[in-house]
Formats: sequence, C-alpha cells, structure tokens
Amino acid sequence: MRTPTHQLRQADAASGSPRHVDLPAECADAEQVPADLRDRALASGNAPLALLVYGLLGAFLGLVFTKSQVISWFRIYEMFRFESFHMYGVIGSAVVTAAVSVWVIKRLGLTTVHGEPIELAPKQWGDSRVPGARYWMGGVTFGLGWALLGACPGPLVALLGGGVSVMAAALVAALGGTWAYALLRDRLPH
Repeated sequence: MRTPTHQLRQADAASGSPRHVDLPAECADAEQVPADLRDRALASGNAPLALLVYGLLGAFLGLVFTKSQVISWFRIYEMFRFESFHMYGVIGSAVVTAAVSVWVIKRLGLTTVHGEPIELAPKQWGDSRVPGARYWMGGVTFGLGWALLGACPGPLVALLGGGVSVMAAALVAALGGTWAYALLRDRLPH
C-alpha cells in the first residue's frame, strides 16, 4: 500500500506558476508551516552559497571516510568476517552520536534555521503478514549488496573521488536499484 500524500503548492520563482510537490503524510502538515517561511526555506536551501556549503561538507565527509578507512574494502571485509572491531566502532559511534543528537533535538525542542519544528515521523511497520518485513528484507538486501561489493553506498562518491573508477558501475547499479524500487514499490510487501 502506498503512503498517502498531500500536495504543497509553491510559486516557481522563474515563471511565477504554481508547482506541486508531493509530501509524505507523515511530514508535518503543510498547513501548519506559513507559506512565506516554506518558500524562503526552499529558496535558501537551493541558493548557490547553500549548495557550496553542502558541497564542502560532503567533501569534508569524504575526507573523513577516507582517512578513517571507512571506505577501505579491506576494513569492510574484516568486518564481515568478524576479524576486527574497527568498522563496528565507527558504526557504533555513529549510532550513539545520532541517538544523542535526536535526544537533544527532542529535549530542547530545536527548530530549523527557518524556525520550522524538527519532527521525526514514527516508523511505519507496514501491513504485510510479517511485521517489519520492509526493514528486515531491506536490511538483508542492503547487507548482501554491501558484502558483495565491498563498499557501502555512502562512500561511493568518495571512492570515485579517490580514484577507484570501478565504483562508477556500483553507483550506476545503486541508482538503478533505487529506480527499480520506485517502479515496483506498489507490488512489494510493506
């Protein structure tokens, strides 16, 4: 069953014509966010300076991935053979950082730079015969792909930037898998 959506109308800056953007129903109700605030957020998020900042942050993250050996095929191989704690330590520290960050966001009631509330939608367990099938089936598929490829999708671009050109095929396959899921989503168990 497909997640219900509602449409958000926005004025296209270039033509002035309305543009429809589908938002998941789990998102904050579009009517609760003032239109001018929403438009400013979209405009500033796509502004050249913001895109430059995003690019620099992405490059920094790629450098961190490279220096910490998170993109190393050997480190990933060690992890799947349970021969080293290195990757488990990296992943574990990311989980702890995310948990503390979510706790702080909820505890302090933090908002975005535009004043919108930061809300996390609850997990949707789906309506298949097996509760949570979407998570364990996706996790198994993701893990198999990661183990066979020797690279997580996150650092694919960092690997390409580091000169591992064969990862271009992996990036195309990852995008193809995402496209296939979107195409087959209505027929898959959720």
